[in-house]
Amino acid sequence: MNNTNILVAKDLSKAYPLPKGTLHVFQDLNFALTQGELVAIMGVSGVGKTTLLNLFGLLDKPDHGTVLLDGEDVFAKTEQEKAEIRNRKIGFIFQFYHLLPEFSSVENVSFPLFIRGVERTEAQSRALGLLKEVSLEGKAAMRPAKLSGGEQQRIAIARALVNEPKLLLADEPTGNLDWKTGVMILKLIQELHEKRGLSSIVVTHNEKVARFCHKAYLMENGDLKLLPSI
Repeated sequence: MNNTNILVAKDLSKAYPLPKGTLHVFQDLNFALTQGELVAIMGVSGVGKTTLLNLFGLLDKPDHGTVLLDGEDVFAKTEQEKAEIRNRKIGFIFQFYHLLPEFSSVENVSFPLFIRGVERTEAQSRALGLLKEVSLEGKAAMRPAKLSGGEQQRIAIARALVNEPKLLLADEPTGNLDWKTGVMILKLIQELHEKRGLSSIVVTHNEKVARFCHKAYLMENGDLKLLPSI
């Protein structure tokens, strides 16, 4: 780990209109992720953790403020440029996997490469390599419905990493799993984070999940506070 910031948020504000008034999720929020860090963002449900992660992942845009990824002001980009940044530099892991049910495991993992225009044979070869890393090469031809929740999440992790991103964003990655399976997923994320030199953010409401990270922040009252220890 070095002292270079891969992700910097400056004065981020996000609000949603309500039937009566406005919900201010956060105002003038600041955050920095150092290259190589594995960080948890904790907080109760509804506090804005996923909203913040969606801004970091360019799935939403702030009302005010700046996000720098690798030194680039991402919200100054066009929609096409932002889509290319998402595809090349950011990997996503979701609570409910979001696998395509009609696709096999290897096709699901290959999908980001297809979007990028990688030739099918190469894409599937790279996807099989990722399936081996998550110990599921033997289930490459299976569709999600035939897999357990833990196996589906491992497929989703492989998909998140197939484009060799710099930034990994995980939104409650164990929230749909029993704790024993969740620990296996967290250890896998730890292992791949180190092996691939990732910079990673895990959003969670669970303090036990945060203990797998280098540091943890608490999101509360529209602000992020670094916790002294977990």
